[in-house]
Amino acid sequence: MMTATTPEQPSASSLTGRLVAGIDSSTQSCKVVIRDAGTGALKRFGSAPHPEGTEVDPAAWWEALQVAASAAGGLDDVEAVAVGGQQHGMVALDETGEVVRPALLWNDTRSAQAALDLIDELGDGDPDAGAQAWAERVGIVPVASFTITKLRWLAEHEPDNAARVAAVALPHDWLTWRLAGDGPGSGPAGLERLTTDRSDASGTGYFDAAGGGYDLELLERAFGRRIGVPAVVEPGAVARRSDTFVLGAGAGDNAGAALGLGMRPGDVAISIGTSGVVSAVSEAPVADPEGLVAGFADATGRYLPLACTLNGSRVFDAVGRLLGVDHHQFAELALSAPAGADGLTFVPYLEGERTPNKPDASGALHGVRLGNTTPAHLARAAVEGVLCSLADGLAALQARGVPVERVLLIGGAAQSKAVRQIAPAVLGIPVTVPQPGEYVADGAARQAAWALSGADSPPEWGLSGAKDFAVPDERDDTLPGRYAQAREMTFGA
Repeated sequence: MMTATTPEQPSASSLTGRLVAGIDSSTQSCKVVIRDAGTGALKRFGSAPHPEGTEVDPAAWWEALQVAASAAGGLDDVEAVAVGGQQHGMVALDETGEVVRPALLWNDTRSAQAALDLIDELGDGDPDAGAQAWAERVGIVPVASFTITKLRWLAEHEPDNAARVAAVALPHDWLTWRLAGDGPGSGPAGLERLTTDRSDASGTGYFDAAGGGYDLELLERAFGRRIGVPAVVEPGAVARRSDTFVLGAGAGDNAGAALGLGMRPGDVAISIGTSGVVSAVSEAPVADPEGLVAGFADATGRYLPLACTLNGSRVFDAVGRLLGVDHHQFAELALSAPAGADGLTFVPYLEGERTPNKPDASGALHGVRLGNTTPAHLARAAVEGVLCSLADGLAALQARGVPVERVLLIGGAAQSKAVRQIAPAVLGIPVTVPQPGEYVADGAARQAAWALSGADSPPEWGLSGAKDFAVPDERDDTLPGRYAQAREMTFGA
C-alpha cells in the first residue's frame, strides 16, 4: 500500500447550514464536535473518557467514540467526518483485520532501547552518523514515542504476536477505517482500504514528509519484514465514504490543533496538556540530527516542526496533590512567590523525558534553602520548570530556522492564571491565549468541511476571543541559565 492519489471529491457548493463532525481521539478521552460547515458555528458536543495506561485495546476508542457521538446528538444528520488522533500509537492488525495486541501509545517508553539500536544500526555503530541519516531520510530521529521503535520492540519481545502482523495503522487511521465500515473480519481486502494522512504518517519513523512517501526499507529494517501500511490521502481529499457521510483524511492531533487554530507560517503553538508541545507551521521541512525537533507535516500541505516533552499539566497535578491544594489554589500559590522562586529550580522530568531524550530520568529540585522551602515557592518553581522545558523546545525550533512571529498558548494548563501570567516572562516574548476550545476536534471538523466542499483550501473559520499577555517589566533573567545548569548537573547536557 503506497501513497494514494487524490480521490474524487464532491463539487464545491455553499456549505452554510450543512453539518460536519470533528473527532478528537486523544490519550485521555474522545471528543466530538458538530459544526456548521460554512460558518464553523458549534452546534453540538459530546465526550467520553478513555482508559488510563500506556497501552490500550483500540476497541476502547471505538466504544468511547460511540458514546461521545451519541452525547453529541449522533451523526445521522452529518455530511462529513474527520478524525484527529493521538500520534505514534501502534495498532497492529492481522490478515483478518483483528487487532493483534493492545496498542502501544506515544507515552509508552518501553521501546527506548529499540530507538537507540535503530540509530546505531543506520550509522553502522556510529550514533551521530545514524542520527544524521535518520534526519535526512525521514526528518526525525527515533525516540521511544515513535511507531517504528514500537515495531522493533514488538519484533524482539513478542515474536509470536509479531508473526501475526499483516499491517500497522495509527489510532486515527484505525478509527477512520472503522467509521467507513471496515474492522475485524474485513480480511486482506479491508487492510488495503486503510488510509492515513501525511501529518500522522510523518510521526511514524518510516514516512518522509519532505519527499511525500514511505521509506519502507526503514520499516523493514525495524520490523524484520514488510507489512502493510495505510494509503496516504491528500489534505483536503475524501478518504472514504460511509453509507451516510464522507470521511476526510484526518490528522495527527498536533496538526489537527494547528488547523483548528488557523495557524499560518510564523505561528507557534505551545500546548500544555498531558504532554508539552511546541509546534510551528512552516513552509519548509526541518531535519534535526540532534533529535530535538521532529520534522512532521501539517494538515494543509505545509510542515509542522515540533518539539515535545513528556511532562505537562500532570506536573502541576502532582505538586498540587503534594501541597494538598486544587488547581485554583495552586495558581494563587505560584503567583504569590517571587519570580525565580528565590533560586528554587525544578527540573520536571516526572515521567522521563523526550526533549531532551532522557526516558529514564526523574524530577529534581535544585537550590533548596531554608528561605524557599514554602508551598508558594514550590508551586512557582513547578510552573517555571515546565515553562523552561518548553522554552528549550522553542529555542530548538528557532535554531533550525523556524520563524517565530506569534506564540499561541493552548492546552488545559493554559487556563491556569499562573501559567498565563508567568509564561511571557519565562519565554521572553508576548503570548496570545485563544478562547478555550477543542482545537483538535475543531481542526478535524474544518478538514471535514474542506473534504465536503472540494475546494483547494479549508474554509476560513477564524480565531476569535484571543487575549494577549505581554512580557512583564520585572522578571528573573537568571532563571533560564539556572534551569539549564540544573538540568545538566542532574542529567548531563
